[in-house]
Amino acid sequence: MAITQQELGRRLRDAREACGLKQEDVAQHLGVSRATVAQIELGNRSVSGLELSKLAYLYARDIRDFVAQEFVEDDLVHALFRSETDSDGDGVKHALRDCMALGRELSNLEHLLRINRSLTTVASYSFPVPRSKWEAIQIGTQVAMEERRRLGLGSTPIGDPIALLEGQGVRTGLISMPADVSGLMISHPQVGLFIVVNREGHHPVRQRFSWCHEYCHVLLDRDSRGLVSRVSERDDLREVRANSFAASFLMPEEGVRQFVGSLGKGAVSRIHADVYDGTDVVAVDSRTEPGTQEIQLYDVVQLAHYFGVSPLSALYRLLNLKLINETEFTHLKELDQEGNSQRLARLLALPPIDQVDHAAEFNRRFLGLALEALRRELISRGKLVELAAQVGATRDDAEALVQSAGLDEEELHSVVLPEQ
Repeated sequence: MAITQQELGRRLRDAREACGLKQEDVAQHLGVSRATVAQIELGNRSVSGLELSKLAYLYARDIRDFVAQEFVEDDLVHALFRSETDSDGDGVKHALRDCMALGRELSNLEHLLRINRSLTTVASYSFPVPRSKWEAIQIGTQVAMEERRRLGLGSTPIGDPIALLEGQGVRTGLISMPADVSGLMISHPQVGLFIVVNREGHHPVRQRFSWCHEYCHVLLDRDSRGLVSRVSERDDLREVRANSFAASFLMPEEGVRQFVGSLGKGAVSRIHADVYDGTDVVAVDSRTEPGTQEIQLYDVVQLAHYFGVSPLSALYRLLNLKLINETEFTHLKELDQEGNSQRLARLLALPPIDQVDHAAEFNRRFLGLALEALRRELISRGKLVELAAQVGATRDDAEALVQSAGLDEEELHSVVLPEQ
């Protein structure tokens, strides 16, 4: 049974208030007067399909929610939108809307194509919220070690973090967000587990760290339904824990020590042992040659490239593992800040890590699913154009995709569809 115009107006009002928006905000988004919005919410004015679509995006809701028999408040949207009250809140809210819209469309495509993500169970670790930074660091490190063990990664680099996350059933995406935001995690019934990382001005190496940071939130904090990670909130204990996880997950202690050892470094300068043979003790002393164990910037550059991190991240990891001291750290950090790491990487002919375009990878997967749905006549050509626009593709791009894939209108009717 169809809902009344008055009921639709009430639902739109509730959704607006849940997002903390004023009627003036909605009016500006629709390009109408505030009085018109008031009349819509009172049920005195009808809503066009285009207006309803715009309102669904503004409220980060599925358009079908507003015409369903029951209307349920979205706790995640309410909590996230209400929490964004700072100066860049509008930018974060815009990113949240894009995330929810993309996530729902991706879920819809997978549902149409009968792709069952529930076959892959994402791990979950039960730890209380840390009470101190030291406890947060310990938990993050422990979970990283256990997750590496579970995934069979050993002490080797993780490779492509996107492939790893998608393989665990976590959706991934890149969206432009305010500079202070590194990424966000969403756990939502209609979207699933979704990690989004900032693409605006964030170097791909930093994005690798952000993918792992947000993965920690998936493993430990998904009961929160959604978290926004900000640089300005790095002292938050959950953020400290996630940063500790990311560092250990990307650069496991055993792997770092093995790599440094392969360079002929990392050994202690003096070793003393007392060997007991059953009757007496034999003292054994060993010293390394002075200066041979000092880690240099070219060692750091190679270590960073091997694990796919920045030289600065590698330096902090070496410091925390006590492979370098504070004085060495400061000296190497200054050299890095002077641009020497980049020059060394170029002269050592290390291939750039930043050539990986994660945004393009997401777009390819998303558009590939859309093309398959079109081939099976599960979506219209117009819907494919709409989906393509959500990832920045023009109508001409979408039409070229359809033609290049051999999916012109007359060819679609020759496709034999499976029985439902």
